Amino acid sequence: MVTFLVILGILVSIVIVLLILVQNPKGGGLTSGFSSSNNIIGVQRTGDFLENGTWGLAIAIMVIAILVNISASKSGATVKSDSKIQEQIDKTAAPSALPQMPTTTDTTKK
Repeated sequence: MVTFLVILGILVSIVIVLLILVQNPKGGGLTSGFSSSNNIIGVQRTGDFLENGTWGLAIAIMVIAILVNISASKSGATVKSDSKIQEQIDKTAAPSALPQMPTTTDTTKK
């Protein structure tokens, strides 16, 4: 499930990048290719479609990220970590078991 969601998130990210690259920040992009005589689709409708598509895909990425986070935490709880670093940390003694440096409170020596 997590693998499917990650692949889906990657695909949605690629599509949103392509959709953003089609847009022109100065109001052009796909909308500039249409002449003023073409009122069936129109410049405004193309811009609305690109903007709504961008918002929809951005929301989809957020939802997929939340679902991956929820799914990964459920599946990760059953898997035991075999990290060598964690084993070394577990083998080390607790800080309270380490020998303490002797402290002198004698203030007469100067």
